[in-house]
Amino acid sequence: MKVTSAEANKLLRKLNDDHDALKRMEAESRIFVAATTENLEDARPDYDYEATQRSLAELEIRIRKLKHTINLFNVSQTIDESGMTIDQALIAIPQLSDRKRKLSVMRAAQKKKRNENTRSTNLIEYTYANYDVEKAEQDYQATIAELGRIQNALDLVNSTVQFEIDD
Repeated sequence: MKVTSAEANKLLRKLNDDHDALKRMEAESRIFVAATTENLEDARPDYDYEATQRSLAELEIRIRKLKHTINLFNVSQTIDESGMTIDQALIAIPQLSDRKRKLSVMRAAQKKKRNENTRSTNLIEYTYANYDVEKAEQDYQATIAELGRIQNALDLVNSTVQFEIDD
């Protein structure tokens, strides 16, 4: 079956949800409490150990195969003319986001700022930016542009490029 990365990841989420639901059902059904006066079979919840283990194992195999196929796609599919693969983009995005946060603070700094909390002396202290604040602003704008370009290219590939998965 051919799917996009977005579709494959939705299928992966569904398989993981199904696996989690089956584990919760098993946790609630594998043991039970009955009063000594109750008929054990009336109190026993529906639970088939072998069928449950088989279902869990089948889901785990499907999840493993699908994740592997997605990973192969991510390491081989480029997102644009830069040659960056999806897995590289998934690393670059948090790196650029961290840089953006740092540069956001740096670009807002004053070149020279008078310190208000001097230690009860008559000295006036200043804090100075030890870098070019305008350059930090330029780098911030360039980082935002690069981050947006990568995110848009990744979104486009994830929603349009198809690859084959096992059913």
